Amino acid sequence: MRIERRFTKQGLAGQEGAAYAEIEFRKALSEIKNPDGSVVFRLDNIDVPAQFSQVAADILAQKYFRKAGVPARLKKVEENNVPSFLWRSVADEVELAKLPEAERYGSETDARQVFDRLAGTWTYWGWKGGYFNSEEDARAFRDELAYMLATQR
Repeated sequence: MRIERRFTKQGLAGQEGAAYAEIEFRKALSEIKNPDGSVVFRLDNIDVPAQFSQVAADILAQKYFRKAGVPARLKKVEENNVPSFLWRSVADEVELAKLPEAERYGSETDARQVFDRLAGTWTYWGWKGGYFNSEEDARAFRDELAYMLATQR
């Protein structure tokens, strides 16, 4: 399958954050309360696209952010016949051991983590299934998906 870029730029392809080059992000607080005012869910200091409404930020934080078990340090796992930008990541135990135990694992706090996780997974399985004509088509697919998630298209 050939993928034509519509929202992201070819020149930025393959660079970290290429999908977000022209998207502004902001810090937000997500808080869900019961009718009696008690807090059901709270996550402070999260990064979300600036154009996201408070409702969109709350849904993203409550339903899509991984809440625990996210390693503070990652390493890529090489896989034959898979482009390096699609290699999965695992906890880097050597680097994690250098951190205080309380800082080794946490939650996702940035919408880009969610968008990259989703777009990367879908692209990885598309590559494994032989759907893309080229590595550039896979890159374009990943970047375009991440952009569309970030802009709610």
